[in-house]
Amino acid sequence: MHQPSRLILTADPSSGALDESACHRVRNIIETEPRWLAPGAAVQFETEASVTRRHIAPALSGLPIDINVVADCDRAKKLLVADMDSTVIEQEMIDELASLTGRRDEIAAITLATMRGDLDFKQSLRRRVALLTGLTTAHLEEVAAHITLMPGAAPLVSTMRANGAVTALVSGGFTVFVEHVAARLGFDRHFGNVLDVEAGRLTGRVFEPILDAMAKRDLLLDLAHECGLAPANVIAVGDGANDLPMLEAAGLGVAFRAKPAVRTAMLNSPTGAVIDHADLSALLHLQGLPSWGG
Repeated sequence: MHQPSRLILTADPSSGALDESACHRVRNIIETEPRWLAPGAAVQFETEASVTRRHIAPALSGLPIDINVVADCDRAKKLLVADMDSTVIEQEMIDELASLTGRRDEIAAITLATMRGDLDFKQSLRRRVALLTGLTTAHLEEVAAHITLMPGAAPLVSTMRANGAVTALVSGGFTVFVEHVAARLGFDRHFGNVLDVEAGRLTGRVFEPILDAMAKRDLLLDLAHECGLAPANVIAVGDGANDLPMLEAAGLGVAFRAKPAVRTAMLNSPTGAVIDHADLSALLHLQGLPSWGG
């Protein structure tokens, strides 16, 4: 007996790529009718697990459309675990702080190498934080005021909460920003790294233990256990190498506009999804949920 699945196509509706013509190309391959989840943004087809992205991709070649296949079983998740920087928000906050020191290019290069998986996260974080020595709490507040949310972040969190899910922001960034974003979006729980501050200035140190890739994974598993859930009932989203163990531990791990190694890992994972073109609302569509605004 074949495992029923859903083929989900998502896109930025402003691109015009996801239309009836695109649906017709796919329908010719899998011979099932499409059901629109959001006009121009998401459509699903009933299919079987034997149908993969590789079957569909040639028909949509060159079009900015995300192609994912998800199992019907436990499709609507009960726990969302999300990375923050370049996932839920548009910035890498440590790079924004670096702009105030005149060393943005230097720190941004370290950040990029770390997110690609080329550098150890803990060592990289300590090195970058040391370069921020002397910045003030006023600088932190100034940078926090300019945080912009990733499109789709608000409806993702509000809709999952409305559907009874617990939401957690789990970041390798700093609590001073994590707390701000969690409150703004209404996350139930939040976790991050704590900067050492003395007399209103950064000392260049970060408190231990550092929340790194394995700590993110462990937090996901702990939160699932706390909520009485199996990992299969968890959806996780992130973009960098520091998120990969967390994504691999989830029932559905989503690489969102991710670094190449993370994207490839989720493309090859039976419980992975990749969103390159749509916004974060696509995570709702992967679960068969409508967007309830936000």
